[in-house]
Amino acid sequence: MTSAHTPETSIPSASPTEFTIDAATTALLVIDMQRDFLLPGGFGESLGNDVGLLRSVIEPLAGLIAVAREAGIPVIHTREGHLPDLSDCPPAKLRRGTPSQRIGDPGAFGRILVRGEYGHDIVDELAPLEGETVIDKPGKGAFYATELSEILTSAGITTLLVTGVTTEVCVHTTVREANDRGYECLVVTDCVGSYFPEFQRVGLEMISAQGGIFGWTAPSQDVVAALVALVPTSASR
Repeated sequence: MTSAHTPETSIPSASPTEFTIDAATTALLVIDMQRDFLLPGGFGESLGNDVGLLRSVIEPLAGLIAVAREAGIPVIHTREGHLPDLSDCPPAKLRRGTPSQRIGDPGAFGRILVRGEYGHDIVDELAPLEGETVIDKPGKGAFYATELSEILTSAGITTLLVTGVTTEVCVHTTVREANDRGYECLVVTDCVGSYFPEFQRVGLEMISAQGGIFGWTAPSQDVVAALVALVPTSASR
């Protein structure tokens, strides 16, 4: 069987080394780009955070998602949140810290981080297309108590392009989980965000340290340039 376009592409500038993407075995993972975390007046801002630091991720991520879709790379979205009765939210998580509002409390966009509420859903700019996978997760990692592992295995996915928020919490937890399960991960540096600039910097450095202990990193412009090579031309369609 022959193909009119290459199924593989690479990112020479990736850190710590060149990163190869096989279109047949790669997925784009978009972690927790939810209204509760990103919208002004939402839960994230109620904790005293500058949501603008997360919102800066939206534009480059929208561009990356668009190219991934054109290249035929599946896009998988996650949402952190809990059942309305909070039975899947352990007390250790529910009581953590001293915020003005807690998970399950009424917020500006409905009950905070409760499934089915307006704030729990993904921001309009990055809304999933019909048919794209959306994983609802009760924890920080996308593999814990979810069907993600089974979905990736059934699709033959071995490589993840990882994006979303926040870099040092849900992104890091998911990348570490994926690494333990044998997945190759590339974190797209300007498509992940943190409320804390220092955490953003150090969190990204930790991914590719020691020869790529958890994975690779690269900016979206380089990832997009690589993915464009996977987009079928009119002659190959």
